Amino acid sequence: MPQGQVTAVPVDGLTTRQRRNRPLLAVHTGEMKGKSTAAFGMAMRAWNQGWSIAVYQFVKSAKWKVGEENALTALGRVHETTGEGGPVVWHKMGSGWSWSRKHGDETDHAGDAAEGWAQIKRDLAAEAHRFYVLDEFTYPLKWGWVDIEDVVETLTNRPGSQHVVITGRNAPPALIEAADLVVEMTKVKHPMDAGQKGQRGIEW
Repeated sequence: MPQGQVTAVPVDGLTTRQRRNRPLLAVHTGEMKGKSTAAFGMAMRAWNQGWSIAVYQFVKSAKWKVGEENALTALGRVHETTGEGGPVVWHKMGSGWSWSRKHGDETDHAGDAAEGWAQIKRDLAAEAHRFYVLDEFTYPLKWGWVDIEDVVETLTNRPGSQHVVITGRNAPPALIEAADLVVEMTKVKHPMDAGQKGQRGIEW
């Protein structure tokens, strides 16, 4: 097992164990693919720890079944039948693809996003889960459908040991500032640049 070495030890009054178990806010942003994939990989690790997993997927059609949803909900069924891992819930909080926004109108999308965020706030307040994936949540923030100040305040002051991962392009500076871990996916090469279409098992 690789042993990470910290570059500084904060003067925060916490023990090493307390600091190791501190809940994290992570942001996966950038132009390249892989942001959600990395978040769902973290969710599988969390499932293996027996944690309750909640996914809130924004601005994607509820009619589409993505591979990660099928995999994680299957893991949820494994937990229900064997007790292995943790429970999994998957919420779809909007309609229309993030890059097209074709289905519904602006008011519909904004309302869906606002209700999605309201549900997340309720779940965080109730400490309903241990690990949260807010997939493509940066888009409602960018478009002004959800108030960024409310998001930062809520996530910064969330109770208990709740880890949160947010994905999507153009993460707002205030969210990046509040996060403990920020990854920016940068493209070096992509097969679509050479005219290749997305393919099953890779893009979905």
